[in-house]
Amino acid sequence: QSFMAGEIIQTPTATTFADGVACRSPDPGAFDIIKKGAADIVAVSDDQITEAMRLYFSSCHTLAEGAGAVPLAAAIAQRERNIGKKVAVILTGANIDRADYARILSGEKK
Repeated sequence: QSFMAGEIIQTPTATTFADGVACRSPDPGAFDIIKKGAADIVAVSDDQITEAMRLYFSSCHTLAEGAGAVPLAAAIAQRERNIGKKVAVILTGANIDRADYARILSGEKK
C-alpha cells in the first residue's frame, strides 16, 4: 500500500515484530522532515518483512532484524513501479533473538 507524503497515517494498534518501526502514528516533527524529502510512503506487512529478512540471508548471508529489512520489503512491494530504475535501500540492525530469527528463516509462523 502506498501513501501520499502529506497523508497522516494512524492505526488502532502497533502490533508488529519489527519494533523499531512500530508506532500508531508518526511523531509530528519527524513526519515534517519526512514529508520534505519523501515522494511516498510504503506500508508493508510482517509477512513482507520476514520475506525480506529471508532474502537478505539467502542472497547476501546477512542478518537483518525486522525494522532493518523494512526498506527491502518496501522496494519489493514496489518492484513493478521501479522496473528500469536504480533503487537503493539501507540495511541497519541485526538485533534479533536467535530463536525468532531461526523461526523466520524456516518460514514458520509464530
